[in-house]
Amino acid sequence: MREQYRVDTTERTAVPGRVRRGPQNPREAREAVRRVLSERRPGTCCDEEALSDALLVVSELTTNAMLHGGGVTDFDVALVGRDLYVSVSDRDHRLPVTSAAVDGHGRWRTGGRGWPIVRRLTREVTVSPLPTGGKRITAVIPLRPVRAVPVGSGASPAGHLR
Repeated sequence: MREQYRVDTTERTAVPGRVRRGPQNPREAREAVRRVLSERRPGTCCDEEALSDALLVVSELTTNAMLHGGGVTDFDVALVGRDLYVSVSDRDHRLPVTSAAVDGHGRWRTGGRGWPIVRRLTREVTVSPLPTGGKRITAVIPLRPVRAVPVGSGASPAGHLR
């Protein structure tokens, strides 16, 4: 798992997105990702595992913006080649942190696992301060192509045994 992420100090936009300022919660953000992927060009589809990874990352980023960042202030999603770029902006300038799984008394914490999940499932994560305050987190999620399964292999195209 990657232990560091890049902090970008430039004022550039993350990636020209197809969806802007729309989703305000995880459900709406997941719907936006599904919509962008459904509009993809032939030959750029992704497998179920990649779709699940993308939906989990967008859920974690929007949930963290709501719980720790004062809400989602901007949202971008774009398919660039075989990568999905997701940017979520919020009102808080603080960088994301990973909480210990156990507190000082040896009790398991109920939260604090979203940021490690985001880092593990993405190729790159960039945190950019915004000129008006707050930050933008841009995650690049690799979308693996669906692989053809040879006839007679005992598996269906979805990878399930017949």
